[in-house]
Amino acid sequence: MTKWGELWEKSLRDISVEAALKCLDDAGVDKVDSITVGTMSGGLFNAQEHLGSLVADYLGQRFVPATRVESACASGGLAVKNAYMEVASGLSQYALAVGVEKMTDVDGGDATFALATASDYDYEAFHGITFPGLYALMAVAHMKKYGTSLEQLAQVSVKNHHNGSLNPHAQFPCAVTLDQVMTSTMVADPMRLLHCSPITDGSAAVLLVPLTVAKKMNKPYAVITGIGHASDTIALCQRKDFAKLEVVEVAAQRALKMAGKTIRDIDFAEVHDCFSIAEIIVMEALGVVESGQGGPATVNGLTALDGDFPINPSGGLKSKGHPVGATGVAQVVEAVIQLRGQAGPRQIKNARTALTQNMGGSGASSIIHILEAR
Repeated sequence: MTKWGELWEKSLRDISVEAALKCLDDAGVDKVDSITVGTMSGGLFNAQEHLGSLVADYLGQRFVPATRVESACASGGLAVKNAYMEVASGLSQYALAVGVEKMTDVDGGDATFALATASDYDYEAFHGITFPGLYALMAVAHMKKYGTSLEQLAQVSVKNHHNGSLNPHAQFPCAVTLDQVMTSTMVADPMRLLHCSPITDGSAAVLLVPLTVAKKMNKPYAVITGIGHASDTIALCQRKDFAKLEVVEVAAQRALKMAGKTIRDIDFAEVHDCFSIAEIIVMEALGVVESGQGGPATVNGLTALDGDFPINPSGGLKSKGHPVGATGVAQVVEAVIQLRGQAGPRQIKNARTALTQNMGGSGASSIIHILEAR
């Protein structure tokens, strides 16, 4: 993956190709059979659609079939799934998945508009609510139902910024204190600025090949053994319980069943912490803890780097950044780095099995991958 942040000197195509070339160099491969590009909104952010062709062209892979896929902020996870299907079907031996978004080429209002298209525009964004507002509703519902506290929400950000401070690719590789989170600017009550993921430019890429090919490449690798994908209502108001994410529950059940695992077999997870409340609700939906226990578990250190179930060793979306189309691919990159034992000071001890959870909108879609070290 590229260094993430406000990359003023680089274009959408620049960062896409940079991540792809780093990936191919890591694998020792100079030609691919297919390319899948995950991007949420190249048109609104950069006035550039047709991203499959753009990436293939500037990567020097002329005539290679290239496809752009979109599932809002889960576009990167969908790109990895599509590359997996290319390999599993036999259509491709070397399938490249690239996730990319360049979000700073527009001002804050235009970025907010672009992101709002992932909601039910007619019934949500048109009436003024933004994603901080939607997740604030989820936070209030969770706090009322389970007694989750503001300090527990803030501890998610503190933990993830600590992890991100150890990640050289992170947009904000800096620690924050509980007091800094609790007193940061209010965005949508109770969501403050340091509860929210940032606007980010960035790209990430992974190469998928058949297991028989991987064994011959003399490179460290991980195996995708399970995939779960589900959709829910696009509008938050149409769900029975704002304090739950059933789409994550269903996707997790499918991925774990395919892998022949339970959540107790997973050593760590990269999850979609677009807002601090999201990590708490996601960990409950995955079955890491019971409903309502995500906040206390975070405060008690369960999800820390040295905890029993580390979550977001990369720093997550909160610290690493959230270039929406790239996030799901970068989660897989972190999982592979950890399973290779190459994560340096943020390395999870004895990591053998990982879960990545990527999500679109307020939980309208979710894609989960299970990866194992080999």
